[in-house]
Amino acid sequence: MTTLELLKVTKAVWGSIRDASPEEKNRILLAMADALQQETDSILAANEQDMDKARGGISEVMLDRLRLDPARIDGMADGIRATVKLPDHTGRIISETVHANGMHICKKQVPLGLVAIIYESRPNVTSDAAALAIKSGNVCMLRSGKEAFNSCHAIVKALKKGIAAAGGNPNIVNIVEDTSRSSAEDIMQASGLVDLLIPRGGAGLIRACVQNATVPCIETGTGICHVYVDEFADLDKAVNIIVNAKTSRPSVCNAEEVCLVHKAVAAKFLPMLKRALVDDRRAAGLVPVELRLDPAAARIIDGTPASSADFDTEFLNYILAVAVVDSLDAAIAHIRKHSTHHSDCIVTEDAAAAKKFTEQVDSAAVYVNASTRFTDGGEFGLGCEMGISTQKLHARGPMGLRELTTYKYIVTGDGQTR
Repeated sequence: MTTLELLKVTKAVWGSIRDASPEEKNRILLAMADALQQETDSILAANEQDMDKARGGISEVMLDRLRLDPARIDGMADGIRATVKLPDHTGRIISETVHANGMHICKKQVPLGLVAIIYESRPNVTSDAAALAIKSGNVCMLRSGKEAFNSCHAIVKALKKGIAAAGGNPNIVNIVEDTSRSSAEDIMQASGLVDLLIPRGGAGLIRACVQNATVPCIETGTGICHVYVDEFADLDKAVNIIVNAKTSRPSVCNAEEVCLVHKAVAAKFLPMLKRALVDDRRAAGLVPVELRLDPAAARIIDGTPASSADFDTEFLNYILAVAVVDSLDAAIAHIRKHSTHHSDCIVTEDAAAAKKFTEQVDSAAVYVNASTRFTDGGEFGLGCEMGISTQKLHARGPMGLRELTTYKYIVTGDGQTR
């Protein structure tokens, strides 16, 4: 079946989930979660095929994005079950008013229709996207990257098994068989079929979708995330935050890529940072972080000289660009110039500095004294997430159920004319 034919099949069954009751949708979701765990062995076998092809061709941290194990599959199932516990937004009355002529005007939240997701090497996106689409009354078309196709195909097969077992139409979730560029272009230009396109992946994929899509597209962001260590920071706290933000999972978009340090604390803080990220990790047998230093930082600690491009790079690896700044204003200016408006953080004990930072840094998530790694739908109480939007219209930050709906006005009269 061609991509266009599959889109038509998927859109044709929208009514079956659009009109389903909250109880029916939840029953389908619970069956999907159960089926996912029941098919763990087949999913892991498919994942091993993808891993075998990828080894030697991508970095270890990118392999980690691709890798599945029983605990991760259990986590995917738990993410689906978490959506069951969330309030159902479909059909919610947003506002009501009565016109002077007696007409009743109701603003009602409704599903979008067919939500398409083009993504790369993270198989868990498959179940997250399907669960959120179904809970919000939408059908879902998935298009994975070729490096993760076997894993994603096995996951969709399991999800469809669960949907059918619960009495749903399995075509409410489909995955594109063709992983060529033309299939992605077919989705981007399927006007009248695709109601929302969400790209999840690297800068190249996102740019291609934003530039070429003729269907509505939400720009999910690459994450050049900053942590600024202010002159009034608790330096031990700053080290702990940065260790987490950089090393807990460096291959994800909410990992820190740039560290900015106020010149007043740089001489004391930078050796602490190097000890934690480089020396202690090497001594513990862990991958040390490569520090790419601007000239001011390089005068204090050893590392790799930073190029100008390093402050505009999403490394997705054990690499951190480090710069010394003269002031809070200089830190904000640096972030304004280089940030992708994803997640940025200040570490400070000064309330005025924190207030200024949160007001002037224009990112989807702005942190005070906490790791950027919390920018996540599950952490924000959304269940799982469809992606993290770095744009401002319709959706911003982690996208959950509310962001997969729109609204319409229902106007009830009694013969009124204008």
